[in-house]
Amino acid sequence: MAKVELKKPIVDEISAKIKDAQSVVLVDYRGLTVEQDTRLRKSLREAGIFYKVYKNTFMNFAFKGTEFEGLSKYLEGPSAIVVSTEDATAPARVISEFAKTADKLEIKAGVVEGTVYDAAGMASIASIPSREVLISRLLGSLQSPITNFARVMNQLAEKGGAAACGAPEAAAAE
Repeated sequence: MAKVELKKPIVDEISAKIKDAQSVVLVDYRGLTVEQDTRLRKSLREAGIFYKVYKNTFMNFAFKGTEFEGLSKYLEGPSAIVVSTEDATAPARVISEFAKTADKLEIKAGVVEGTVYDAAGMASIASIPSREVLISRLLGSLQSPITNFARVMNQLAEKGGAAACGAPEAAAAE
């Protein structure tokens, strides 16, 4: 069997993983202990994120002709690929959070929804809250004025209505 035939399934596997990806992040995992790497893999798996170490040449072949081709220039040294098909900011957020406890873990670069970002760009993307958090904040801000209005109306009703509060309309009606 030729060497190319042995490598093609691996390149195809990477291509399949990135095909529907919303974001792909390259990380340098050098210096992580086995325990740290195990915890990182567990936290990524729980968030529904794919993480695997591949040879740079395999990733380079898989990236060719895709929106992730811009990552090829960052494929130096040991690299792991982190892929999310559901939440575009999740990989950067989970890795940045984990890097606070494992200072050896570094984000090299990433592609989020078709745009290539360097390490600094990925750090700013990591600070974006998850979609669920943003939706709950939006709903909370929409619900807040209604809740405050209901609270004021309830207090008026408890005090006996507008007449008991000295409202001008109620005084004019008497």
